[in-house]
Amino acid sequence: MKRSFSILAILLVATLILSGCGAPAVQTTQAPATVAPVTVAPATVAPVTAAPAATEGAAPAAPAGAPQLLVYMQMGGTQGDGSTLARTNGARAAAAAFNIKLVEQYSGWDNQKMIDQFKQAVAAKPDGIVIMGHPGGDAFSALIDDAESQGIIITSGNNPGDAAFQAIAKKYQPKGFGYAGANLHDGGFLTGTAMIAAGLKSGDEAVVYDIWHNEGRSVSSQGIYDALTAAGLKVDKLDATDEVDKDASLAIPILTAYIEAHPNLKAIGTQHGNITAVLPKVLQAAGKKPGDIIVGGIDLSPATKDGITQGWISASFDQVLYLQGFYPVQQIFFTKMYQIPGLTINTGVGTFTPANLSSIAPLIDQGIR
Repeated sequence: MKRSFSILAILLVATLILSGCGAPAVQTTQAPATVAPVTVAPATVAPVTAAPAATEGAAPAAPAGAPQLLVYMQMGGTQGDGSTLARTNGARAAAAAFNIKLVEQYSGWDNQKMIDQFKQAVAAKPDGIVIMGHPGGDAFSALIDDAESQGIIITSGNNPGDAAFQAIAKKYQPKGFGYAGANLHDGGFLTGTAMIAAGLKSGDEAVVYDIWHNEGRSVSSQGIYDALTAAGLKVDKLDATDEVDKDASLAIPILTAYIEAHPNLKAIGTQHGNITAVLPKVLQAAGKKPGDIIVGGIDLSPATKDGITQGWISASFDQVLYLQGFYPVQQIFFTKMYQIPGLTINTGVGTFTPANLSSIAPLIDQGIR
């Protein structure tokens, strides 16, 4: 017993130094629709940054001789995009640290695809599966019950889901069902507050552009809306279609037309990472200069970083995607090896602004922040 707790202590310390000391390469695969997973080979121009090489002499996070676990993980968008890259890298780092075979699943944020991917994962009989709450509890309930009955550890990240999904998480929390992600409404409100601090005032016109037709996808944007309306702004809600959700470049003519139709517009808010990344192009297409319209968004793709640096974007919510990848994989390992129950970890407690971006910028380029 004493030896087990000593090993656990070493694991926890190793977790804290992972970003500094790195880890050896991990076998990662992208889940196909119907066939066995195929190893994703790193390419010299691949958008996903590989985990840094291990520092010589670093303490291993998994005890010698520990069995290799199999974990399927839903990453959300498309491999390498601004809303997914750092999450992928965090998950890969954790897999390397804990000797886990990681199978990556990318859904393009399609709810039905997430459900289909979960079924594929269960069929593979892994040790654990990381899911997202977007499809909701009704869609997941029976499937999760079945997976749990087979001894598969389920945990979640990025989106806490609706009330029904949260009830499932509570039911299986003793068996490792946790959550690593932001409190979405609080994160959106924080973004809206930062937008106000950038120069908005009562009576100004603003629009919040996001996936309003999907309640589970608009909680964070509602936070922006609430912050702006509380400050006395006149705020419009503009719905982003499923097509824009998959290809954010389609938002450029839509928002350009909106700006033309609303000449007094002072602010644009969104909590969609890929839409955030194209907002500088929207403003340029509309003939605006940096600062003419205050913009608040989410996440930190290289394009968003440049938008902040150049003055196009005033604030972007930092939900620390890297940790949304790392912690759920770690959760499954700790539950499997040490029966640690599901932990809820709030990864979103700040915003990126021109004032604090410079020191973080190199980490964005590495796909970590």
